Amino acid sequence: MADPDAPAKKVDRKPLISGNWKMHHNHFEAIQVVQKLSYLLDKDDYHAVDVSVHPPFTDIRSVQTVIEADQLPIILGAQDCHFEDKGAFTGEVAAPMLEKLNVAYVIVGHSERRELFGETDEIVSKKAKAVLVHDMTPIVCVGETLEEREAGETEAKVEGQVRESLKGIKAEQIGGLVVAYEPIWAIGTGRTASAEDAQAVCAHIRQVVGSIAGPDAFASVRIQYGGSVKPNNANELLTQADIDGALVGGASLDAEDFSRIAKYRLG
Repeated sequence: MADPDAPAKKVDRKPLISGNWKMHHNHFEAIQVVQKLSYLLDKDDYHAVDVSVHPPFTDIRSVQTVIEADQLPIILGAQDCHFEDKGAFTGEVAAPMLEKLNVAYVIVGHSERRELFGETDEIVSKKAKAVLVHDMTPIVCVGETLEEREAGETEAKVEGQVRESLKGIKAEQIGGLVVAYEPIWAIGTGRTASAEDAQAVCAHIRQVVGSIAGPDAFASVRIQYGGSVKPNNANELLTQADIDGALVGGASLDAEDFSRIAKYRLG
């Protein structure tokens, strides 16, 4: 694994702070959260970071309407999509449907999709390509289990996921996407990777991306950390050289907590 003590220069990549609401908030609650979030963030915050929210599918149209009617600089995202544009896939949502709602970022390969719904790296790769075809940006999630970490397999597991999930994607496209490192053992558990450990894995991900897509992608790809990110640990995590934002779960459900994470430089 990359040496967390090695000197690293922070490249000017605008951080992306993303709120993954998972299966929370009906559309009334979603509107309230977005409106409150817009009051809590100011122009300086939006200049410093990009902020995206990823509501459940039933909320997306309502959130889109609020963002566009009030001209809010909050970016609309989705939590998942199918890799086919249409078809007999009951209960699924296609990338072109999200594109029509002006969704900008789509999470693919979240650990809950991988662990609970059996999604493979091959499926994640297909989803990432579908998102790109429809002019949106995938947030490609990778991460290891506690057993894999304790066995010293973190680096190999994450590298394998990155390589397989990005297989067949053009180098110039890879440089513009987002990879989210989410150690599975830290999601929703209250446990968080230390800043040094998170930095080491994110640095390794960047090296893998560089080996796949070259130096431009190495420099430009944004790498988020996800896993029990909260206002009290955001600054330590997000000021690491290779961490370019956060994929936030539970703390993003509360507008005040989420805004404090977006304002991490003040922490």
